[in-house]
Amino acid sequence: MSSGFRAELRVTDPPDCQVAAATAGTGDASAVTWGGDGTTVTEEVTMPADSDPAGMDEVFSDGDRSVYRFDRPADQDCICEVIERHGAPIRDVRSEDGTLLLAFHVRDVATLRDAVAALRETTGGVSLVRLTQSAPAGDDRNLVLVDRAALTDRQREVLETAHDLGYFARPKGANATEVAAELDISRSTFAEHLAAAQSKLFDAVLDHDAAGV
Repeated sequence: MSSGFRAELRVTDPPDCQVAAATAGTGDASAVTWGGDGTTVTEEVTMPADSDPAGMDEVFSDGDRSVYRFDRPADQDCICEVIERHGAPIRDVRSEDGTLLLAFHVRDVATLRDAVAALRETTGGVSLVRLTQSAPAGDDRNLVLVDRAALTDRQREVLETAHDLGYFARPKGANATEVAAELDISRSTFAEHLAAAQSKLFDAVLDHDAAGV
């Protein structure tokens, strides 16, 4: 019997996160680890050699990548620790251009919902990139939740309005002209927004890149 999920989150502009701050602009970081004595937490992060992130000391380098270390107060709320307080140890942490990418496992969706809600109390820029359900051996099913941040506000409004009016229902509750009228846009503009939004959804569900490869 299958149980449990692997969740991948994107956190933009996390407050007081030295790792994210160190990659703001063009940097990247991986293999973030931490430990502490109850008073101070020591973190290590792997970044391109010669990154020289502010407030961090280089402790190891293989020529291409370097390990940097820094300390922070244990009572300083960390994005990762917010998740871990819900019984979900962080399995992977990466940072790209100031955005954190977190991966962890939860037993059920309710736990994930609680963890994300707590995270959003700390920072507003939280989105679920992917949710994969565990499955028995030989079963390759997986559950993909679309990152709604990929849609523009207008595209989301078009999709939500079309759905609410029954445009996608069979039989239809509303046609394109009626949905466009509700949105106060032309039918052709509605079609353009709808096509763009659907393309992004299909790219995510089918695991295609932005070019549709």
